[in-house]
Amino acid sequence: MMLITNKATGIEWAEKAGSLLRRTVGERCGTNAESDRTIVLAIEPGIGAEGYRISNGPNGEVVIAGNDGRGLIYGVGRFLREASYEAGRFVPGIWRGTSVPVKPVRGIYFASHFHNWYHDAPVADVCRYVEELALWGCNALCVWFDYHHFSGFDDPAAAAFVQRLRAILQAAREVGIGPALGILPNEAYYTSPMELRADWTAGHDGYFVPPGGHYHLELCPSKPGSVELLLKWRREMYAAFADLGVEYVWLWPYDQGGCTCSKCAPWGINGFTRLCEPVARLTREMLPSARIIVSTWYFDRFIHGEFDGFAKWLQHKPEWLDYVLVNGHDEKARDFLRTKLPRGIGAVDFPEISMAGMWPWGGFGANPKPHTFQQYRDQISGLIAGGFPYSEGRYEDLNKVLMLQWYWDPRRPSDDIVREYAAAEFSADAADAVVRAAAIMDRNLNHWAKVKLEGDWMKAFALAAGSGSPVPVEFGFGERQDTDECLRLLDDAERSLPERAARSWRWRVLWLRAALDAETERNGRVHSQRCEELFAELVRLYSAEGADEWDVLPPARSAVQAYARRMAAHKHDST
Repeated sequence: MMLITNKATGIEWAEKAGSLLRRTVGERCGTNAESDRTIVLAIEPGIGAEGYRISNGPNGEVVIAGNDGRGLIYGVGRFLREASYEAGRFVPGIWRGTSVPVKPVRGIYFASHFHNWYHDAPVADVCRYVEELALWGCNALCVWFDYHHFSGFDDPAAAAFVQRLRAILQAAREVGIGPALGILPNEAYYTSPMELRADWTAGHDGYFVPPGGHYHLELCPSKPGSVELLLKWRREMYAAFADLGVEYVWLWPYDQGGCTCSKCAPWGINGFTRLCEPVARLTREMLPSARIIVSTWYFDRFIHGEFDGFAKWLQHKPEWLDYVLVNGHDEKARDFLRTKLPRGIGAVDFPEISMAGMWPWGGFGANPKPHTFQQYRDQISGLIAGGFPYSEGRYEDLNKVLMLQWYWDPRRPSDDIVREYAAAEFSADAADAVVRAAAIMDRNLNHWAKVKLEGDWMKAFALAAGSGSPVPVEFGFGERQDTDECLRLLDDAERSLPERAARSWRWRVLWLRAALDAETERNGRVHSQRCEELFAELVRLYSAEGADEWDVLPPARSAVQAYARRMAAHKHDST
């Protein structure tokens, strides 16, 4: 059987590298898999921060050496992707060389809310997924304790959610991924005091539209007592995660968040930056190893002048600030990086890999965008030190890998990454078909499904649920080509897949997207019984049976009807 010699000691996650190697080979080849090579794991400082080297040893061994513990994890990931797997036999790949990441920040943000997959899936499955992202080079994972779901920190639902987030971040730590927390400095519980709540209206003090995503629960830091209450809540939350070695904390301005009152306007360079100071001091006190990132998300979207004012604020950079975060999809944000960001201040990106081109998000299956995102990479890569792609679920797994690999090596062509992904997760024989299918899906990504009901959604859902009548759903698509060809490529490839790959969720979300595209084109873009079956499988794969936002619910008729009943009950409870 294959022999693994672990010479990597003294780093907490070095042993984890060996266990991931054994587990992957055991699952794909059997626990008694044969191999004619001994695998040696080692730590060899000098390779380059978080880098690895794969080489041949003097006695025919394969040596996987990491510059440090993280580098060893990433070297094991590369080694596993290069290998071949057969029943009972493991064949190491032939690649030998050294690889060191270009970007220091290679994160992912799990948007754990609205009962999406991160919120509701078995926590063991989410933790397993975190480990798999580590093998692709991920070194930071951000989660968000979303206050608005809860009445307070002592709410039993809040306590359960904290334990879930802790389990996910602990799994991240064990594979060398740095835990990170997202914070909106003025976000609040749904029981927040009415007299302290923030303004969210427009048409005054320069606001031409109200802040999007505002829950109307947030507090105004200009009202006496608000800052003290917000810091009390932050202290409670920080204490729950302080033992995990948090490496990053985001301070976030909008969506939700913000206040449009005269004393806080313009929020991004007034109320927000004023509130960041005490929150940052608290962060330094309670999470001393955390690097603090200040976000510019939605700057200049509701009021003008925030980017210009923020650049002036940064001229006297606060000592606690480590990075600024930008939305690289926004031309104003890219212009800020190119022309306004003071020298010596690093920036990280927040690429949107989940929502664009499909609504509900992931509702029609996988959303690979290899060529679109390659163009995006060319625009932003030279301006950033890495990033945290925004993720609402696992249907955009391929997009995560594209971003993580571009943070590792920004020069890589997208098709090379897709080919490596497909060969590693499915089979080498399927790789070319997946590359071609992903390109078709990228071109055709313009899907939506909406409820055909008039007026307020809550009232409409209540009426539909109360009457027992079906909730009608309407599809919409942009220009689409080669949908039958896309499905044929994946059907042909599936015939050569090992059973474990064909049954895997990664293959199913990719195949279901191709099947839904082909089916809806054939039947005039209406909801057929076949669509119902395919959507229902997505609901199961996403653990979306309890979704409380349309955005994260694949539009199976059965799931939509159950959602309508939940919305009707919610309206009844709220009255």
